[in-house]
Amino acid sequence: MSDAPKPEAGEQPQELPQIDFSTFVLSLSHSALMHLGDAPNPEDDKVRQNLPLAKQNIDLLGLLEEKTKGNLTGDEERLLHSVLFDLRMRYVEENKKKGK
Repeated sequence: MSDAPKPEAGEQPQELPQIDFSTFVLSLSHSALMHLGDAPNPEDDKVRQNLPLAKQNIDLLGLLEEKTKGNLTGDEERLLHSVLFDLRMRYVEENKKKGK
């Protein structure tokens, strides 16, 4: 039995990306971008902002960076560092806009 979602009538089966550390980081990053209001929700294509959820995703990535220190390849470490830097800067900017 496969855990892959079954396509609805008339839909093509969706090929999911291979799961690896980079895909996991990018998935959390996209979730944070969605909550920052910088990316649409893939389910309904609507853009909504939820800064507490964005912060939670950014904090999860920070925790991941802390707990994996010394265990990542150079590429994985650079990806995580750059994603975190970008998301933190975006979060600060959004809070400035909100006056927080």
